[in-house]
Amino acid sequence: MWVSVDFCLVPLGVGVSLSPYIAACQRVIDKDGLEYELGPNGTSVEGEWVEVFECIKKCHEEVHRLGVDRIYATLKVNTRTDRRQSFREKVGSVISSLDKH
Repeated sequence: MWVSVDFCLVPLGVGVSLSPYIAACQRVIDKDGLEYELGPNGTSVEGEWVEVFECIKKCHEEVHRLGVDRIYATLKVNTRTDRRQSFREKVGSVISSLDKH
């Protein structure tokens, strides 16, 4: 099943700057070859269900490997059965609607 997720990983107890840990997670996603887009408060990732959730697991494992004992993460999950719609397509649809008004 095709899935689109918004994924926010927050390493706890590492101070104020999270960018080294988020960058490590981005490298994992990139290596797995999934479509993704980094945002200011999370990352959109899409692909087959098993691949996306395995990638999220790998992100957790990598950040723990960097010495983080605890991670808090949030996920928003979107699936459709009628067609495959990318997150970029969804954004474009909203922008198109804005242009009409």
